[in-house]
Amino acid sequence: MSVAANQLRTFLRIAAELSPHWRRDPALPARLKAILAAHKDFGSRDRRLYRELSFTAWRYLPWIEPLLENDSAEAARRLAWLCADLPATKLFRAAFATGAPISGDPAECLPGWFRGHCPEIFAGEELAAQFRRAPLWLRLQTTDARRVSAEWEKLGWAWRHSLFLPQAFALAGEVDITRTRAWETGLVEVQDLGSQLVLESGPAAVGERWLDACAGAGGKTLQLARMLGANGRVDAHDIRPAALAELRTRAARARLPNVRTVERPDAAGYDGVLVDAPCSGSGTWRRAPHLKWTTTPEQIEAEAARQTELLARFSANVRPGGRLVYATCSLSRRENAGVIAAFQAAHRDFQVETAARDFGYTTDGGGLVIRPALHDTDGFFVAHLRRR
Repeated sequence: MSVAANQLRTFLRIAAELSPHWRRDPALPARLKAILAAHKDFGSRDRRLYRELSFTAWRYLPWIEPLLENDSAEAARRLAWLCADLPATKLFRAAFATGAPISGDPAECLPGWFRGHCPEIFAGEELAAQFRRAPLWLRLQTTDARRVSAEWEKLGWAWRHSLFLPQAFALAGEVDITRTRAWETGLVEVQDLGSQLVLESGPAAVGERWLDACAGAGGKTLQLARMLGANGRVDAHDIRPAALAELRTRAARARLPNVRTVERPDAAGYDGVLVDAPCSGSGTWRRAPHLKWTTTPEQIEAEAARQTELLARFSANVRPGGRLVYATCSLSRRENAGVIAAFQAAHRDFQVETAARDFGYTTDGGGLVIRPALHDTDGFFVAHLRRR
């Protein structure tokens, strides 16, 4: 049996093990990782191959899934044409990318019910962006970019910087940033450009005191801390102790002493409160394509109800004249403009403000919609509100 044929046979076994979970488990990549780790005979290139084939199958599931059991040769041909051209996929592509390239309407590979939530991603450049590999965006935590880029050059890595954020860089290809000196010493953090734009659309002022109410592991917390400077402070809150523990590690690595993790926010009002709410994650579908098939309309309704409750709860921590920033990594209008409308209907003392910088994006319900195509980002939504 040829190497490529053996690769296909192995992938089909992996797919058969995962397929019962394709439409129900949002932690599908973790399942795949465990399967690959269990194969002690796999090298790093094998793991990259089967990860790429699996993510390609999830990205184009309606085009691949019906063929896996009944026509594995055609499934292999489609996977070979549609997967990324990487060193790990070279043999597979050479053996199976036969005949004409795969054609069809990629909109078929998005959940049809989501069209009512974000019709823009079903056509044109936004549709094309949904099927391009998302880059690895980094945020510099130093003003000396050369200290970082010099290391990348020694490693032979290709990179580019954002045209409008000097601290944002994208790395090309498959790289492990965590093995670099820049990462170990806190000079860079992984943070998608769209995520960086959430706060950059209305930067916090130096010396202010902010609450990051749903901080998680703290990507935006660290960005906010640098904005506020040594005389400002960020209180980071989250219901998950493990996430806050990781945040403390990241803050120490980045040498940001103005970050404090708190179980309960201070009762006294903050100059600003960021509610980066848990959401469906539909803005990350190009990076996490399996979520297209595990997300449901019912889940989005549940998320919107929770987001409205979180926004109402933490708005109480904003001082009069202070700012409330609401953000999601969702492209669903129900979770975005819909939540802002519901919140404002119940909280007349908050008024939506126009973003200080829009970066070329459009607004919906007063909030900025950060769609992937324009600047090669994940999808986000951000609304800035001022308390009277």
